[in-house]
Amino acid sequence: MVGMSMDRPDMRISDAERELVVAQLNAAVAEGRLTLAEFEERVDGVLRSRTYGEVEPYVGDLPQSGPVAAPEQLEIRNQSSSLKRVGRWTVPRRLLISTRAGSVKLDFTDAQFTTQLVEVRLEARSSSIDLVLPRGATADIDSIAPHASSLKQKVPAAYDAPGSGVVFRISGEVRSSSVRVRYQRRFWRWRW
Repeated sequence: MVGMSMDRPDMRISDAERELVVAQLNAAVAEGRLTLAEFEERVDGVLRSRTYGEVEPYVGDLPQSGPVAAPEQLEIRNQSSSLKRVGRWTVPRRLLISTRAGSVKLDFTDAQFTTQLVEVRLEARSSSIDLVLPRGATADIDSIAPHASSLKQKVPAAYDAPGSGVVFRISGEVRSSSVRVRYQRRFWRWRW
């Protein structure tokens, strides 16, 4: 199984590990190792499984594959829409965000980082961009060129709190737009 140890087949499997197994099955379909009917049957079984031992029959006859490397760069394009990325996701070293007359919200709170420095390049016109950073992260927005735009930074600047966590270096050009860099808000049990 992808990145899992079978030393203890009675150990419970996590949702993230289940997703890795489903990705392995998806790759097997793409390679022609499984038919769609077999894929559906195996995915159903994996999603019902509670332990490593219960998952083994669904992937035991497939070749082992290593974890997929995260891309070096991710380009996000948005036009006249609302785009939101939340939950668990892998953040590459460089993010390119291009938006026209739309809104983009990237929540890094539960994200996994491949490096300690994340470069974010913005190209925005008549848009709003909201970046929610994880605790301990810092940001540098000094390289953003605003034209009739609003920039708000509610986290420490990278040069004010060096070495404390992931550093976001944000640059680019924004026209008639708003950019907000902040931590997650909390009020009792609510988070946004």
